[in-house]
Amino acid sequence: MDCTYSNFRTSTAPFSWTPTSTSTSKLKFRNLKRLNSIKHSMVAMSVSGSGENGSLARFPLTPNKLFMQEAIGAEYGEGFESFRPDGPMKVDVDFLNDRLQEGFLKRIRYSMKPDEAYGLVFSWDNVVADTQTLKLNAWKQLASEEGKRVPEDGDVQKLMLYAGADQVLQKLLLWGMAESELDRLKLRFSELYYRGLLSLKTPVDGLKEWLDAVSTARIPCAIVSSLDRIHMLEALDRMSLKKYFQAIVTEEDDMESMAHRFLSAAVKLDRKPSKCVVFEDDPRGITAAHNCTMMAIALIGAHPAYDLVQADLAVGSFNELSVINLRRLFANKGSTFMELQKQSAEKAPSKRKLRIDTIF
Repeated sequence: MDCTYSNFRTSTAPFSWTPTSTSTSKLKFRNLKRLNSIKHSMVAMSVSGSGENGSLARFPLTPNKLFMQEAIGAEYGEGFESFRPDGPMKVDVDFLNDRLQEGFLKRIRYSMKPDEAYGLVFSWDNVVADTQTLKLNAWKQLASEEGKRVPEDGDVQKLMLYAGADQVLQKLLLWGMAESELDRLKLRFSELYYRGLLSLKTPVDGLKEWLDAVSTARIPCAIVSSLDRIHMLEALDRMSLKKYFQAIVTEEDDMESMAHRFLSAAVKLDRKPSKCVVFEDDPRGITAAHNCTMMAIALIGAHPAYDLVQADLAVGSFNELSVINLRRLFANKGSTFMELQKQSAEKAPSKRKLRIDTIF
């Protein structure tokens, strides 16, 4: 696909915003949080004895959002803050749907090639890569090192894949350790997970063929993840998928919820959220997509089909999809669809009244 990373541009008037003292203080506080996070990571790496040239030096040894349960977000259409030269700017769902309207030339192009108007957003976990196996293997290896064991109960193991590291250690595994020991175990689990990530070389079955199809149709794609950008790009490169994605949302984007990641992907793709399709395997991710006015296609596997009924379409694998499925998702969507005040019933010709004259 001969597309490049798209900038956040619109065909309407430029954004105008005047910073306030409250927003400036929020900005300073947010920068302070980032600096503290960077210092914490550097301390952890120096304690672990890793150097710049060592393989462990690139592991984010502090537990990040990858091992925490993220908020769904955008329950009321709220968005995130975008930092611009003139100060931070609030970006929400309605704002993006309005500001990312297609210009005149784009409308002409999309009328001839409607598929290009869409944007596809892929979640990394269990949609692009089989990360549930990576996580479960990391927990099992950690348990083996500590002389413990992971419960064989399928429901418990399923909770372990989606719960945060704190919740798994304290409420599911019940190893009964001190707080300092819990921090050590979380760091070790993070290291084991990233070691497994380095050996990941194959994507989910059928994904590459599907990406080939949407690339031929010139539909831009984005991938969202809680991974850091370096490991995300390296993993995509090992799986030979890097060329298919025009936008990447990672931990460095500092998004606070799943919905915010999807909105950030829409901005980077230069597509309205209402024209985007999210590929997810988690019911919470599907809810987040709908909160952003996006369509959602669920991949059955990590969750059974009856847990994914809220998705606009559920498939067993990418092999079941074709580009025509995307068109059908938006077939009945539009500003005039099912609006009663615009129904044309009143325009129907009036019926002629028949009278029968009776002669007495």
